[in-house]
Amino acid sequence: MSVSTRHVDLDVVVVCEINVDIVVSGLAHPPVFGAEHLVDGVTLTAGGSGALTATDLAALGLRVGVCGLVGDDPFGRHMRDHFAHYGIDTSGVVVDPAVATGASVLLSSNQDRAILTVLGAMAAFGLDRLRWQTLARARHLHLSSHFLQASLRPDVPTLLARAHALGLTTSADTGHDPAETWQIGDLLQGLDIFLPNEVEACAITGAQDAAAALELLATHVPVVVVKCGGKGAMAARGAERVQAPGFPITVRDTTGAGDAFDAGFLRSMLAGERLLDAVRYGNACGALTAAHVGGSGAIDQARVAALLGSMDR
Repeated sequence: MSVSTRHVDLDVVVVCEINVDIVVSGLAHPPVFGAEHLVDGVTLTAGGSGALTATDLAALGLRVGVCGLVGDDPFGRHMRDHFAHYGIDTSGVVVDPAVATGASVLLSSNQDRAILTVLGAMAAFGLDRLRWQTLARARHLHLSSHFLQASLRPDVPTLLARAHALGLTTSADTGHDPAETWQIGDLLQGLDIFLPNEVEACAITGAQDAAAALELLATHVPVVVVKCGGKGAMAARGAERVQAPGFPITVRDTTGAGDAFDAGFLRSMLAGERLLDAVRYGNACGALTAAHVGGSGAIDQARVAALLGSMDR
């Protein structure tokens, strides 16, 4: 399929891990084995960094598709129902009865969280299962959780090169590396936008702080953002440098806050907005999500506009 003949009816396709999150909220401190702990709530929600970003992109009014793998099981059906609820195109989602849909248990406090994950289908999704006809319908490709997608990871350079050949722009958020190796190979060479958080950026580059990591990454990728949680975010594009503070909120659950930032930032960049405005929009999306239990359902265009407006007054 050539660039000139392809039919574009999606703004973003997210190539991602698809799993559920089981969020345990209200922990005052890490649990101790051998004891029972009372918590505020246990919530079954959509999970997976890329699935959450896709959800938030759709909530912000973009036309979104996903490519990934689920099992023919209750968790897989939950995720497909979730995508349908948000009007997300699932023609790129492969259902395989031979695999189990992944799941994460998130132990969440007001300060931090711990994540317990069974990879399941996340680790089995490779380039051979990617439905190129879905990808070819989009303006932009976003890739999530580089370290969790074990089967896809060796072929990511090929994926990004083919996306560029089709005329798509590209972005990625690696997420955390459970093995703590932080080896990303040639990932950066195929990206137009890179969206790590402060911990990830420093671990990948070996830099001592977010600003130094930003400078190192900016030598490889045209647009780099380093997310710094409640402190806000900083970004680089060519010689341009911007920084925007976070929003004062009461944190309830940080699950999905970075993924919501990604959605807000990409929404603004695809709309051709200024880099600083894109960072501020991403910060607003992340803040609203951190003030909400669960990684999705916290944002829409009206809520983001209201938060941005409240800070401009």
